[in-house]
Amino acid sequence: MNNQDNLLIISSSPHLHSRNSVTTAMRDVLIALTPALIASLYFFRLAAAKVILTCIFVAVLSEVIAQKIMKKEVTVDDYSAVVTGLLLAFCLPATLPLWMAAVGAGTAIIIGKQLFGGLGNNIFNPALVGRAVLLASWPVAMTTWTTSLDGVTTATPLGMLKGGMVEQLPSLWQLFTGNVGGSLGETCALALIIGALYLLYKGHINWRIPFSYLGTVFVLTALLGAFKGEGLWYPCYHLLAGGLLLGAFFMATDWVTSPLTKKGKFIFGFGCGLLTVLIRLKGGYPEGVCYSILLMNMVTPLLDRYTKARVFGGVSKHA
Repeated sequence: MNNQDNLLIISSSPHLHSRNSVTTAMRDVLIALTPALIASLYFFRLAAAKVILTCIFVAVLSEVIAQKIMKKEVTVDDYSAVVTGLLLAFCLPATLPLWMAAVGAGTAIIIGKQLFGGLGNNIFNPALVGRAVLLASWPVAMTTWTTSLDGVTTATPLGMLKGGMVEQLPSLWQLFTGNVGGSLGETCALALIIGALYLLYKGHINWRIPFSYLGTVFVLTALLGAFKGEGLWYPCYHLLAGGLLLGAFFMATDWVTSPLTKKGKFIFGFGCGLLTVLIRLKGGYPEGVCYSILLMNMVTPLLDRYTKARVFGGVSKHA
């Protein structure tokens, strides 16, 4: 058996052979995340480095320990655990205690990934599982934010928007360049867009999920903003603020937890967008990306089942 025998992916036909492997794909994801990594280190300095290194180290260590206990082949050299650790770190505030970051990383790998059978078998995005557990366990620590360069405690732009503090909102340009408070990987929209374009260019993600996700958020917030008398800045603010770009391009597009069919991808993106807007505007938290993606992860098998193409030459049961 040669290495090419391990590249078969079960999906809707037709099946086209690809020379991509998990390792090369994960390496490209890390390259795509590099601009956001540089931005987080620039804006949050040593605090960011500590959280990022903690998450990556514990994620890799947890994967090794879990696979050893389960008597499985250790596969940390495929970089998937590194990607999970980095994505989790990008969802955390710079001020989070390192032991909490370690708990989140261990939870992401052990509960979110290995207990389901490892890479390719998990039904939820592991990094978001880690974040959800941390937010439920230590909500105060997970919602304590500092401004990027001066370290002053502040509310996030979405928190200000939800609280009606419109006059204190940072500008759209500040959101785009990253000089705002928030999680490590969500403060610089430009860095995330650069990484997203790289993944689209390499063909590792499909445009249908992120564009239907972002498009749904934009349209719904534009309609609701118009009803409240807000201008075009309102939907643009929802696109650039919070973890929407990070979630839409790097988490909702996860190959394992997102639908395989084209129609399913559109529905998945629409569902994520709808839930994000509902949670942001009607829920208790100003952000809704994490829970919206996790909820849509649960319906991915149903989307694959009911949107799969009819076999060529076959007869529909309802004909």
